Amino acid sequence: MAAASNADLGARSGRGSEYADLSRLVRAAGLLDRQPRLYAARVTVLVCCLVLLGVVFVRLGSSWWQTATAAGIAVLLAQLAFLGHDAGHRQIFGSRRANNVVGLICANLVTGISYGWWVDKHNRHHAHPNTEGRDPDIVVAPLAFTPGQAVTQHGLRALFVRHQAALFFPLLMAEGLHLHAASVRAIVSRSGLRHRPAEAGLFVLHVAGYLGAVFLVLSVPQAIAFILVNQGLFGLYLGSSFAPNHKGMPILSEADDLDYLRRQVLTSRNVRGGRLLDALLGGLNYQIEHHLFPSMPRPNLRRAQPLIRQFCTDHGIAYHETTLIQSWSQGLAYLRAIGTGASRPGND
Repeated sequence: MAAASNADLGARSGRGSEYADLSRLVRAAGLLDRQPRLYAARVTVLVCCLVLLGVVFVRLGSSWWQTATAAGIAVLLAQLAFLGHDAGHRQIFGSRRANNVVGLICANLVTGISYGWWVDKHNRHHAHPNTEGRDPDIVVAPLAFTPGQAVTQHGLRALFVRHQAALFFPLLMAEGLHLHAASVRAIVSRSGLRHRPAEAGLFVLHVAGYLGAVFLVLSVPQAIAFILVNQGLFGLYLGSSFAPNHKGMPILSEADDLDYLRRQVLTSRNVRGGRLLDALLGGLNYQIEHHLFPSMPRPNLRRAQPLIRQFCTDHGIAYHETTLIQSWSQGLAYLRAIGTGASRPGND
């Protein structure tokens, strides 16, 4: 189904919200109930795989084959980052404190990302997805997501924006380093983090453990290669999982007064696939369901989709779903159009 155009958004903004009715349906179906056993199983599998790769890393020793180990660890780190994402939305436990403990371990200790910084940024995205001046995810230098951002670029930045579609995936390989750098800035700053001492301590442990293991086991050239492969694929995996969700969907202005239901649905894109894709994308392929109900446990998103899609159909709300390849294609087409000054392409 095609995404709504910006003209459609304004026409629909005057309607009252049916979100309360949808919430009652979702709650009555038990879709907001926690799934501790499924999460426990997921954590067990991920930790066992990480330990297994750690053993392989040590036993293999100084070898260029460690680049393969680096790739496997990158996948596991991204999967644990998805778990931290779920904890940030309080999907795992009813207790905020228990979710925070899991989030701090997955983010600061395991992946080297500041949990508090990321949760604050991500919550602002959820509150105003694809909204100019409010969504931090559409203010990402050196990319331009709106014509206004594109025309303000000059020199090398303008050249980059002109070719940003072609450079998008290579740029994602630096996303891991960007997340680490932003985390350092957030931790060093003396404001904004509720659990700053814990975050700082866990982050230092991550850096010491990661670099210590790599440089103790590998030669310097091998260690550098390991880090580049590991961090590059980690960033590429994370970015490729998040990018299909909103890129190329309508951009709202600060003046748009859409109700919550329509704001979340019309700016989000689902990615069609089976259970393997669900696992690979950490449930983010159900972006519409996730944005409508951020605290809905990941295992329930698949079950919620038919109900929510039917509700949208019954209320005349465009529900956009496509394949993974098409979602990337639509997002890249949008970036290309912004970079070249063309009008925004449709999502056919």
